[in-house]
Amino acid sequence: MRTRRSNLKRLAGMIVLVSLVCIFLNASLVYLPITSACSLFSSSGCATFKQYIYVPSRKLTDDEIAARVVFKEILKTPPIQSKTPKIAFMFLTPGSLPFEKLWDKFFSGHENKFTVYVHSSEEKPVHVSLHFVGRDIPSEKVAWGEFSMVEAEKRLLANALADPDNQQFVLLSDSCVPLHNFDYVYRYLMYTNVSFIDCFIDPGQHGTGRYSEHMLPEVEKKDFRKASQWFSMKRQHAIMVMADSLYYRKFRLYCKPNMDGRNCYADEHYLPTLFNMIDPNGIANWSVTHVDWSEEKWHPKTYRAQDITYELLKNITSIDKSIHITSDAKKSVLVTPCSWNGMKRPCFLFGRKFHPETLDKLMQLFSNYTTV
Repeated sequence: MRTRRSNLKRLAGMIVLVSLVCIFLNASLVYLPITSACSLFSSSGCATFKQYIYVPSRKLTDDEIAARVVFKEILKTPPIQSKTPKIAFMFLTPGSLPFEKLWDKFFSGHENKFTVYVHSSEEKPVHVSLHFVGRDIPSEKVAWGEFSMVEAEKRLLANALADPDNQQFVLLSDSCVPLHNFDYVYRYLMYTNVSFIDCFIDPGQHGTGRYSEHMLPEVEKKDFRKASQWFSMKRQHAIMVMADSLYYRKFRLYCKPNMDGRNCYADEHYLPTLFNMIDPNGIANWSVTHVDWSEEKWHPKTYRAQDITYELLKNITSIDKSIHITSDAKKSVLVTPCSWNGMKRPCFLFGRKFHPETLDKLMQLFSNYTTV
């Protein structure tokens, strides 16, 4: 009798153990990326899988189903094959561009490989370079921190997409300057397999703290991301931005300053959140535009004439890690190694914020610091 009871206890224990293992494995397949789940069984993991298993936690709305179908079809569509693929350089500026002469030097000799678009939000710009003459697009007022920034980005993309030869789309400000020569930038962007859209999780007040539950059910808090506004994206992704109305509407309505006691700035959250949700493996999670936040103020460091040296510019062009600091009490340092098609590369092709007074020094140093 005792032996029988002992055997029954062992059998019951085994059943409980097997049940717990099954529950754990099922949970791992539902909640973990495929690569993480596979690593439970194999040291090599499942290298051929990159996407997450999608298990709906709720019933999708009709709008969500439609949006996912459209995005999926765009990603499946092969890029347009152009005999003269170009980069669209899209300038978002309040008025005249103080570095037109520098950009003119950068563009010269490569006229069939780029197109310029200028969105001037306050006054009609006066151009000093033929590369910029006639390149103004119909523009609207843009206010810092307002949703009008995102509207201007889409306006630039819409105009640039009208040219089928444009394959890469770079957003630049009036304070941006090139850090490399044109050939280097062209190769870097034209032959990449991702879009350079910044994206990271900031659990602090300037990150997830800006999230509004009004965005539910389409945008959940776990999906909310932060980023630098300045991007470079491939044509497929530019089309996806233009096609999106569902998530765009959510951010237009519920990500704005002074809403529910929060200051949400859509230009820092819309694109990273969108691509984190619809194509997380298609973006680099860092921007190719350098900016210095070391002063820890509302705006990044502005480079003045006395700051401009050959050493400064070479140091910026040699940086190979993208660094973010979270805004919570921990002030965690998030480091993203910069990788180009799987190879370690310097991160930055452009730099900001440069004061107009730096133009002369930059013109003098351009050929030296952009030599590869």
